[in-house]
Amino acid sequence: MDLTTTYMGLKLKNPIIVGASPLTATYDSIKELEANGAAAVVLHSIFEEQINHELHEIDHFLFKGSEDYAEALGYFPEVTLSNLESQNYLEEIKKLKENLSIPVIASLNGVSKGGWQEYAKKLESAGVDAIELNITYIPTDIETDAREVEKLYLEAVETVRAYVSIPIAVKMNAYFSAPAQMSKKLIDAGANGLILFDRPVHVDIDLENLNATQTITPSSSNDMSESLRWCAILYKKLNASLCASTGVNTHEDILKAMMSGADAVQMVTALKKNGAVHIKEVLANLQTWMEEKEYISIEQMKGSISLHHTTNPAAYQRANYMRLLTDYRY
Repeated sequence: MDLTTTYMGLKLKNPIIVGASPLTATYDSIKELEANGAAAVVLHSIFEEQINHELHEIDHFLFKGSEDYAEALGYFPEVTLSNLESQNYLEEIKKLKENLSIPVIASLNGVSKGGWQEYAKKLESAGVDAIELNITYIPTDIETDAREVEKLYLEAVETVRAYVSIPIAVKMNAYFSAPAQMSKKLIDAGANGLILFDRPVHVDIDLENLNATQTITPSSSNDMSESLRWCAILYKKLNASLCASTGVNTHEDILKAMMSGADAVQMVTALKKNGAVHIKEVLANLQTWMEEKEYISIEQMKGSISLHHTTNPAAYQRANYMRLLTDYRY
Protein backbone atom coordinates (compact mmCIF):
# COMPACT_ATOMS: atom_id res chain seq x y z
CA MET A 1 0.00 0.00 0.00
CA ASP A 2 1.61 3.24 -1.15
CA LEU A 3 0.55 6.27 0.92
CA THR A 4 3.25 8.57 -0.47
CA THR A 5 2.46 11.84 -2.18
CA THR A 6 4.38 14.80 -3.56
CA TYR A 7 3.75 18.32 -2.27
CA MET A 8 5.60 21.22 -3.93
CA GLY A 9 8.27 18.78 -5.00
CA LEU A 10 8.67 17.40 -1.48
CA LYS A 11 8.24 13.64 -1.21
CA LEU A 12 5.93 12.89 1.73
CA LYS A 13 5.45 9.44 3.25
CA ASN A 14 1.72 10.15 3.56
CA PRO A 15 -0.59 13.16 3.00
CA ILE A 16 -0.75 14.40 6.63
CA ILE A 17 1.00 17.71 7.36
CA VAL A 18 0.62 19.18 10.84
CA GLY A 19 -0.34 22.85 10.44
CA ALA A 20 1.19 25.85 12.17
CA SER A 21 -0.03 25.87 15.75
CA PRO A 22 1.08 25.39 19.36
CA LEU A 23 1.56 21.74 18.37
CA THR A 24 4.53 22.78 16.24
CA ALA A 25 5.97 25.30 18.69
CA THR A 26 8.30 22.99 20.65
CA TYR A 27 10.95 20.47 19.72
CA ASP A 28 9.50 17.68 21.88
CA SER A 29 6.00 18.08 20.48
CA ILE A 30 7.30 17.98 16.90
CA LYS A 31 9.34 14.86 17.60
CA GLU A 32 6.20 13.20 18.98
CA LEU A 33 4.27 14.15 15.86
CA GLU A 34 6.97 12.63 13.67
CA ALA A 35 7.04 9.44 15.76
CA ASN A 36 3.29 9.01 15.25
CA GLY A 37 3.47 9.35 11.49
CA ALA A 38 3.30 13.03 10.54
CA ALA A 39 4.68 13.45 7.03
CA ALA A 40 5.73 17.10 7.53
CA VAL A 41 5.25 19.96 9.95
CA VAL A 42 4.58 23.66 9.50
CA LEU A 43 6.24 25.53 12.34
CA HIS A 44 4.32 28.04 14.44
CA SER A 45 4.09 31.40 12.67
CA ILE A 46 6.71 34.10 12.91
CA PHE A 47 5.16 37.54 12.43
CA GLU A 48 6.59 40.44 10.45
CA GLU A 49 6.37 42.61 13.58
CA GLN A 50 8.61 40.17 15.44
CA ILE A 51 11.10 40.20 12.59
CA ASN A 52 11.14 43.97 12.26
CA HIS A 53 11.74 44.35 16.01
CA GLU A 54 9.13 47.02 16.57
CA LEU A 55 5.42 47.61 16.01
CA HIS A 56 5.68 50.00 13.07
CA GLU A 57 2.66 51.62 11.49
CA ILE A 58 1.41 49.81 8.42
CA ASP A 59 -1.46 50.71 6.12
CA HIS A 60 -3.51 47.62 6.80
CA PHE A 61 -5.32 45.86 9.59
CA LEU A 62 -3.48 42.64 10.43
CA PHE A 63 -6.10 40.47 12.09
CA LYS A 64 -4.99 39.44 15.55
CA GLY A 65 -5.02 35.64 15.70
CA SER A 66 -4.62 35.18 11.95
CA GLU A 67 -2.21 32.35 12.64
CA ASP A 68 -5.37 30.37 13.18
CA TYR A 69 -5.70 29.83 9.45
CA ALA A 70 -6.05 26.06 9.66
CA GLU A 71 -7.55 25.87 13.12
CA ALA A 72 -4.25 26.80 14.73
CA LEU A 73 -5.80 27.51 18.15
CA GLY A 74 -2.97 29.88 18.93
CA TYR A 75 -2.94 33.64 19.04
CA PHE A 76 -0.62 36.56 18.62
CA PRO A 77 0.41 37.43 22.20
CA GLU A 78 -0.06 40.99 23.38
CA VAL A 79 3.50 41.51 24.59
CA THR A 80 6.40 43.74 23.71
CA LEU A 81 8.06 42.26 20.67
CA SER A 82 11.75 41.90 19.98
CA ASN A 83 13.87 40.37 17.30
CA LEU A 84 14.93 37.73 19.82
CA GLU A 85 11.85 35.81 18.69
CA SER A 86 13.04 35.74 15.10
CA GLN A 87 16.54 34.64 16.08
CA ASN A 88 15.18 31.84 18.27
CA TYR A 89 13.01 30.71 15.35
CA LEU A 90 16.11 30.22 13.21
CA GLU A 91 17.84 28.25 15.97
CA GLU A 92 14.75 26.02 16.33
CA ILE A 93 14.89 25.24 12.63
CA LYS A 94 18.55 24.25 12.72
CA LYS A 95 17.94 21.90 15.64
CA LEU A 96 14.90 20.32 13.99
CA LYS A 97 16.67 19.78 10.69
CA GLU A 98 19.49 17.98 12.50
CA ASN A 99 17.08 15.62 14.25
CA LEU A 100 14.04 15.11 11.99
CA SER A 101 13.67 12.95 8.90
CA ILE A 102 10.52 14.75 7.66
CA PRO A 103 10.25 18.12 5.88
CA VAL A 104 10.10 21.25 8.02
CA ILE A 105 8.10 24.18 6.62
CA ALA A 106 8.43 27.67 8.09
CA SER A 107 5.37 29.92 8.45
CA LEU A 108 5.76 33.63 7.70
CA ASN A 109 2.86 35.89 8.66
CA GLY A 110 2.91 39.37 7.14
CA VAL A 111 1.66 41.61 4.37
CA SER A 112 3.33 45.05 4.43
CA LYS A 113 6.30 46.12 2.36
CA GLY A 114 9.10 45.79 4.85
CA GLY A 115 12.37 44.11 5.66
CA TRP A 116 10.65 40.97 6.86
CA GLN A 117 10.89 39.44 3.38
CA GLU A 118 14.68 39.34 3.74
CA TYR A 119 14.12 37.03 6.69
CA ALA A 120 12.93 34.42 4.20
CA LYS A 121 16.53 34.09 3.01
CA LYS A 122 17.64 33.43 6.58
CA LEU A 123 14.97 30.72 6.84
CA GLU A 124 16.33 29.08 3.71
CA SER A 125 19.89 29.26 5.05
CA ALA A 126 18.72 27.71 8.33
CA GLY A 127 17.56 24.68 6.34
CA VAL A 128 13.77 24.84 6.01
CA ASP A 129 12.39 22.76 3.16
CA ALA A 130 9.73 25.30 2.21
CA ILE A 131 8.06 28.52 3.35
CA GLU A 132 4.36 29.00 3.94
CA LEU A 133 3.08 32.57 3.62
CA ASN A 134 0.10 33.45 5.78
CA ILE A 135 -1.04 36.76 4.31
CA THR A 136 -4.13 37.96 6.14
CA TYR A 137 -5.37 41.40 5.20
CA ILE A 138 -8.72 42.81 6.31
CA PRO A 139 -9.62 45.81 4.09
CA THR A 140 -11.61 48.04 6.45
CA ASP A 141 -11.43 51.18 4.29
CA ILE A 142 -14.50 51.37 2.02
CA GLU A 143 -12.38 53.24 -0.54
CA THR A 144 -9.98 50.32 -0.92
CA ASP A 145 -10.34 48.70 -4.32
CA ALA A 146 -10.29 44.91 -4.58
CA ARG A 147 -7.38 45.13 -7.00
CA GLU A 148 -5.33 46.94 -4.37
CA VAL A 149 -5.91 44.08 -1.96
CA GLU A 150 -4.88 41.52 -4.54
CA LYS A 151 -1.78 43.55 -5.30
CA LEU A 152 -0.67 43.38 -1.64
CA TYR A 153 -0.82 39.59 -1.74
CA LEU A 154 0.96 39.31 -5.06
CA GLU A 155 3.73 41.72 -4.11
CA ALA A 156 4.39 39.79 -0.91
CA VAL A 157 4.80 36.56 -2.88
CA GLU A 158 6.94 38.20 -5.56
CA THR A 159 9.24 39.75 -2.97
CA VAL A 160 9.79 36.53 -1.05
CA ARG A 161 10.35 34.64 -4.29
CA ALA A 162 13.10 37.11 -5.17
CA TYR A 163 14.97 36.11 -2.00
CA VAL A 164 14.60 32.31 -1.95
CA SER A 165 14.74 29.32 -4.27
CA ILE A 166 12.93 26.83 -2.01
CA PRO A 167 9.19 26.13 -2.50
CA ILE A 168 6.68 28.76 -1.37
CA ALA A 169 3.09 27.97 -0.40
CA VAL A 170 0.40 30.59 0.11
CA LYS A 171 -2.38 30.09 2.62
CA MET A 172 -5.36 31.53 0.77
CA ASN A 173 -8.67 32.72 2.13
CA ALA A 174 -11.94 31.95 0.38
CA TYR A 175 -13.13 35.55 0.12
CA PHE A 176 -11.55 36.73 -3.12
CA SER A 177 -14.21 37.61 -5.70
CA ALA A 178 -12.51 35.32 -8.24
CA PRO A 179 -10.57 32.67 -6.31
CA ALA A 180 -9.62 30.73 -9.44
CA GLN A 181 -7.98 33.70 -11.14
CA MET A 182 -6.34 34.81 -7.89
CA SER A 183 -4.92 31.32 -7.52
CA LYS A 184 -3.35 31.60 -10.95
CA LYS A 185 -1.95 35.06 -10.16
CA LEU A 186 -0.34 33.76 -6.97
CA ILE A 187 1.30 30.93 -8.88
CA ASP A 188 2.47 33.32 -11.59
CA ALA A 189 3.92 35.52 -8.83
CA GLY A 190 6.11 32.65 -7.66
CA ALA A 191 4.08 30.38 -5.37
CA ASN A 192 4.53 26.63 -5.75
CA GLY A 193 1.50 25.61 -3.72
CA LEU A 194 -1.80 26.82 -2.27
CA ILE A 195 -3.35 25.92 1.08
CA LEU A 196 -7.13 25.97 0.83
CA PHE A 197 -8.13 27.67 3.07
CA ASP A 198 -7.06 29.96 5.88
CA ARG A 199 -9.44 29.63 8.81
CA PRO A 200 -10.34 33.12 10.10
CA VAL A 201 -11.11 33.97 13.67
CA HIS A 202 -14.77 34.58 14.48
CA VAL A 203 -16.06 38.01 15.50
CA ASP A 204 -18.76 38.24 18.15
CA ILE A 205 -20.26 40.75 20.59
CA ASP A 206 -19.91 40.35 24.34
CA LEU A 207 -23.28 41.62 25.57
CA GLU A 208 -22.16 41.55 29.21
CA ASN A 209 -19.08 43.74 28.76
CA LEU A 210 -20.40 45.52 25.65
CA ASN A 211 -17.40 45.01 23.43
CA ALA A 212 -16.35 43.10 20.35
CA THR A 213 -14.53 39.82 20.76
CA GLN A 214 -12.56 37.51 18.51
CA THR A 215 -12.82 33.82 19.18
CA ILE A 216 -11.32 30.67 17.74
CA THR A 217 -13.76 27.88 16.94
CA PRO A 218 -12.35 24.37 16.52
CA SER A 219 -13.16 22.98 13.10
CA SER A 220 -15.13 19.87 12.21
CA SER A 221 -15.40 17.75 9.11
CA ASN A 222 -18.43 19.84 8.13
CA ASP A 223 -16.09 22.77 7.52
CA MET A 224 -14.37 21.13 4.54
CA SER A 225 -16.89 22.20 1.92
CA GLU A 226 -15.01 25.15 0.38
CA SER A 227 -11.68 23.33 0.48
CA LEU A 228 -13.17 20.37 -1.38
CA ARG A 229 -14.96 22.62 -3.86
CA TRP A 230 -11.87 24.57 -4.84
CA CYS A 231 -9.50 21.61 -4.86
CA ALA A 232 -11.90 19.99 -7.32
CA ILE A 233 -12.08 23.15 -9.44
CA LEU A 234 -8.36 23.90 -9.49
CA TYR A 235 -7.09 20.34 -9.95
CA LYS A 236 -4.98 20.13 -13.13
CA LYS A 237 -5.68 23.80 -13.85
CA LEU A 238 -2.52 25.08 -12.18
CA ASN A 239 1.11 24.08 -12.23
CA ALA A 240 1.15 23.92 -8.45
CA SER A 241 0.38 21.72 -5.48
CA LEU A 242 -2.88 21.94 -3.54
CA CYS A 243 -3.21 21.34 0.18
CA ALA A 244 -6.65 21.00 1.82
CA SER A 245 -7.02 22.68 5.18
CA THR A 246 -9.81 23.47 7.65
CA GLY A 247 -11.91 20.56 8.88
CA VAL A 248 -9.50 17.68 8.20
CA ASN A 249 -10.13 15.41 11.18
CA THR A 250 -10.56 11.82 9.96
CA HIS A 251 -9.30 9.37 7.34
CA GLU A 252 -12.53 9.99 5.43
CA ASP A 253 -11.70 13.71 5.27
CA ILE A 254 -8.30 12.87 3.79
CA LEU A 255 -9.86 10.56 1.21
CA LYS A 256 -12.30 13.28 0.15
CA ALA A 257 -9.49 15.80 -0.15
CA MET A 258 -7.35 13.46 -2.26
CA MET A 259 -10.24 12.58 -4.57
CA SER A 260 -11.01 16.28 -4.98
CA GLY A 261 -7.47 16.90 -6.16
CA ALA A 262 -5.39 17.81 -3.10
CA ASP A 263 -1.80 16.61 -2.84
CA ALA A 264 -1.76 16.85 0.95
CA VAL A 265 -3.83 17.98 3.92
CA GLN A 266 -3.15 20.02 7.04
CA MET A 267 -4.46 18.78 10.38
CA VAL A 268 -4.54 20.59 13.72
CA THR A 269 -7.84 20.52 15.63
CA ALA A 270 -8.13 16.73 15.74
CA LEU A 271 -4.57 16.50 17.08
CA LYS A 272 -5.24 19.10 19.74
CA LYS A 273 -8.23 17.05 20.83
CA ASN A 274 -6.87 13.51 20.52
CA GLY A 275 -3.11 13.88 20.75
CA ALA A 276 -0.36 12.97 18.30
CA VAL A 277 -1.38 9.29 18.35
CA HIS A 278 -4.43 10.31 16.31
CA ILE A 279 -2.18 10.46 13.23
CA LYS A 280 -1.29 6.80 13.62
CA GLU A 281 -4.96 5.86 14.02
CA VAL A 282 -6.02 7.89 10.97
CA LEU A 283 -3.31 6.31 8.82
CA ALA A 284 -4.38 2.82 9.90
CA ASN A 285 -8.00 3.57 9.01
CA LEU A 286 -6.89 5.12 5.72
CA GLN A 287 -4.97 2.01 4.76
CA THR A 288 -7.85 -0.29 5.75
CA TRP A 289 -10.29 1.67 3.60
CA MET A 290 -7.94 1.61 0.62
CA GLU A 291 -7.46 -2.14 0.92
CA GLU A 292 -11.22 -2.72 1.08
CA LYS A 293 -11.80 -0.54 -1.99
CA GLU A 294 -8.78 -2.03 -3.78
CA TYR A 295 -6.79 1.17 -4.10
CA ILE A 296 -3.05 0.57 -4.25
CA SER A 297 -1.86 4.14 -3.84
CA ILE A 298 -2.80 7.71 -2.98
CA GLU A 299 -1.79 8.77 -6.48
CA GLN A 300 -4.36 6.39 -7.95
CA MET A 301 -7.27 8.21 -6.30
CA LYS A 302 -5.94 11.76 -6.57
CA GLY A 303 -8.37 14.00 -8.47
CA SER A 304 -10.71 11.13 -9.32
CA ILE A 305 -13.78 13.16 -8.32
CA SER A 306 -12.56 16.59 -9.45
CA LEU A 307 -14.03 18.80 -12.15
CA HIS A 308 -11.10 18.00 -14.41
CA HIS A 309 -13.35 15.53 -16.21
CA THR A 310 -15.93 18.12 -17.32
CA THR A 311 -15.38 20.72 -20.04
CA ASN A 312 -17.51 23.36 -18.32
CA PRO A 313 -17.02 23.27 -14.53
CA ALA A 314 -19.09 26.43 -13.99
CA ALA A 315 -22.13 24.92 -15.70
CA TYR A 316 -21.63 21.68 -13.79
CA GLN A 317 -21.55 23.53 -10.46
CA ARG A 318 -24.60 25.60 -11.42
CA ALA A 319 -26.56 22.47 -12.36
CA ASN A 320 -25.75 20.82 -9.04
CA TYR A 321 -26.76 23.98 -7.20
CA MET A 322 -30.12 24.13 -8.99
CA ARG A 323 -30.76 20.43 -8.41
CA LEU A 324 -29.99 20.76 -4.69
CA LEU A 325 -32.34 23.70 -4.17
CA THR A 326 -35.08 22.08 -6.22
CA ASP A 327 -34.85 18.86 -4.23
CA TYR A 328 -34.78 20.79 -0.96
CA ARG A 329 -37.90 22.75 -1.88
CA TYR A 330 -39.86 19.55 -2.41
